[in-house]
Amino acid sequence: MGILDHLSDLFEVKRRRKKKRKLMQTVDIRVKMDCDGCERRVRNAVSSMKGAKSVDINRKQNRVTVSGYVEAKKVLKKVESTGKKAELWPYVKYDLVSYPYAPGAYDKKAPSGYVRNVPQAIIPSPNTERFTSMFSDENPNACSLM
Repeated sequence: MGILDHLSDLFEVKRRRKKKRKLMQTVDIRVKMDCDGCERRVRNAVSSMKGAKSVDINRKQNRVTVSGYVEAKKVLKKVESTGKKAELWPYVKYDLVSYPYAPGAYDKKAPSGYVRNVPQAIIPSPNTERFTSMFSDENPNACSLM
């Protein structure tokens, strides 16, 4: 058995670990763009990234939306490599916030219909889980409530 063990050690096949595939996600970035040249430069930089499926630019809101198998930090670095100042999109829709006029939430520079994403403005409702389970398909008594 000693010879067979030695030969198996010589011809051992190493398995390569598969890389974990990145999740499909949408990354929103705020970039100050003044002209068509700025927009084109940012679009070309981001669309050349590996994994980027679609790039949507809204120059009026200074917003770049990238969808695909990308990471937010890498997209941010790629946009900053064009020479533009960039940050992750700091706003949420006005309708999704419980207290839009909380300290730090209201921002004059925000696009219309948006407020700054701060924890003081978003207060979770304690009853949401109860209502979602009440009307689920798994609840046998859901029809009696209707």
